[in-house]
This record gives sequence, structure tokens and C-alpha cells, in this order.
Amino acid sequence: MTAPEDGLALDSQVCFALYTANRAVVARYRPLLAELGLTYPQYLVMLVLWEAAADDHRLKVSEVGERLRLDSGTLTPLLKRLELQGLVNRARGADDERVVTVAVTQAGYDLREQARSVPERLLCATGVAPERLMALRDELRSVLAELERQAPNVR
Repeated sequence: MTAPEDGLALDSQVCFALYTANRAVVARYRPLLAELGLTYPQYLVMLVLWEAAADDHRLKVSEVGERLRLDSGTLTPLLKRLELQGLVNRARGADDERVVTVAVTQAGYDLREQARSVPERLLCATGVAPERLMALRDELRSVLAELERQAPNVR
């Protein structure tokens, strides 16, 4: 007879498995992103902005925050650093100065071309079959959707 798993054992915690897996994946990103002069959070911001750039429009900072599930206190310093690097520009709204928009600069577009190889290189660096990682990504999205459905205002 097998003893029941201790619910308070560290290795039985879903949150710990997610936390350590996240740290391991981000560590694999670090050298790839260092070549681009980006941190992982900056890379995520640029991904959102590159998507918007495909539609040729600026995003409100609040829209970037919603997409990344980040508050403005976390996002603003990231955007300031990206602006200092010349990758984005921020502008206050003409109608409402409280609204700040952000867009990719030409240097930011150029960086996108350099970043194209990052996803494939990351897949190779993990040593995990791409199909397994894509299935995991899809499952995590499903879990996140359920968590957000149950508590839509909790981030």
C-alpha cells in the first residue's frame, strides 16, 4: 500500500513546479536575450509591441499591461529603459495627458529581425520535444483561463 502524498510537501505543490520551471526557462532565455541587449521582461514587452506594430498602431501603456498582466508600477520602468535604448517611444495623449501610448521605433523594428531566431533557439536549448512544450503551453493557457474565469480581478 502506498502512503498518501503529503499535501504540504514542497514537491507536491503545483505552484512550486510552475515557479521552478519558469525560472529554468527564463535562465535558458537569458543568454539568447543578452545578445539582443534585452532582459526577459523587456523581451515580453517587445513581443507585445511587435504584434501591435504589425497592425501599425500605438498601444496604450494600460493595454500592454493588460496583455502582460503587469501593473503600471512594474511596466513603466521597463518602458523607460526600452525608450533609453531607443527601441520604443512613449507619448502622452493630446486629448488626455494621463493616457500614455507606446510604439516601436525603427531600431525596435530592426531588433525584431534579430530576435526572430530566439523561439527556435530556445526550443533547442531546452532539450524538450517541441510537441511536448506546445502541449504544455496550451495546457497552461487553459489553466490560466480557468483561474481568471473564477477570479477575473485577481492578477
